[in-house]
Amino acid sequence: MFIGHFGLALAAKRAAPLTSLGTLGAASLWLDLVWSALALLGIERVRVVPGITAFSPLDFEHYPWTHSLLAVAAWAAALGLAYRARTRYRRGAWTVAVLAISHWALDALAHRPDLPLAPGAAARVGLGLWDSVPATLAVEGTIFAAGVWSYASFTRPRNSAGSVGLWTLLGLLLLAYAGNVLGEPPPSATAIGWVGLSTWLLVLWLAWADRNREPRFPLAGVAPP
Repeated sequence: MFIGHFGLALAAKRAAPLTSLGTLGAASLWLDLVWSALALLGIERVRVVPGITAFSPLDFEHYPWTHSLLAVAAWAAALGLAYRARTRYRRGAWTVAVLAISHWALDALAHRPDLPLAPGAAARVGLGLWDSVPATLAVEGTIFAAGVWSYASFTRPRNSAGSVGLWTLLGLLLLAYAGNVLGEPPPSATAIGWVGLSTWLLVLWLAWADRNREPRFPLAGVAPP
């Protein structure tokens, strides 16, 4: 659900207009950002198994600390509370927490049954959307398109950076997504981890583009943090 997570972050700007898009993106991607580091450290494990699903060749063997439902609830609470303590912006804190949980919900829709409910639990969930490439493209593409529309119609560029920066990033995301769909499987689990960590650069790009945009309409009833 690569671009699906970005789509929800973009859409969430309407819910928390004073929160940076970079923060919303980090919240939506948080589980994978932490997972990439833990995978490189060998704490969580993934294998490349071409054909394990029609869409993704990744076999997530062990990732209870980032992708179990119980761990996700803890991450969401921690992120929301940390954001609330730093900004005093309650709406933003709730949005950050919900975005973290949304990552697990989208993964549960897409993955085969490999998501644990809690560390050490035997039960695994996953509805298997990745078993169909057309269905995956339709669902994830719709989420991304809706998020782009929501953000673009809610904000306007302050300057050229706010326009070029945003649309260049969105184009890059689509190119990266196409590469995942049409390209060869990743060469190793280590490569997957490093690519995952590089997503932090996209989060910073989201923050930069958002700083150069503003709401199209006055934010009635929204108090600054």
